[in-house]
Amino acid sequence: MDGTDKAAGQTGAVVLFDGVCNLCNGAVNFIIDRDPTARFRFAALQSAQAATLLAPLGRVPEAEPNSFILVEGGRVYERSTAALRVARKLPGAWKLFYAFVVIPTPIRDAVYKLIARNRYRWFGKADACRMPTPELRARFL
Repeated sequence: MDGTDKAAGQTGAVVLFDGVCNLCNGAVNFIIDRDPTARFRFAALQSAQAATLLAPLGRVPEAEPNSFILVEGGRVYERSTAALRVARKLPGAWKLFYAFVVIPTPIRDAVYKLIARNRYRWFGKADACRMPTPELRARFL
């Protein structure tokens, strides 16, 4: 996907992630720690909320287990494009990573897919989806 799918009625920025992947949970923590304005909200791909968000697009979360997905402004961005768009919205030098968008998507996504295929082996897997703290609960769908 190149980020051109329309999400019916979606106006906020929602990050969908593999809720049992330690790398993905680390990425969510990274974003939360660097997002003081709470621009991003989150949902595990395994959640009912992700299914509800993706259903109008004719997509099912189970078909996206290796994807990091950003739904923003009525559009869906996946894999490396999603990660770069998130980085662009973070304060400080993180937005400089968006310069990697000039690398063709197939090349960026090849690296992304290599990491995604090996993420459980390299970073581990949790027994269940992450449960946000009471302070962060509002940031999760």
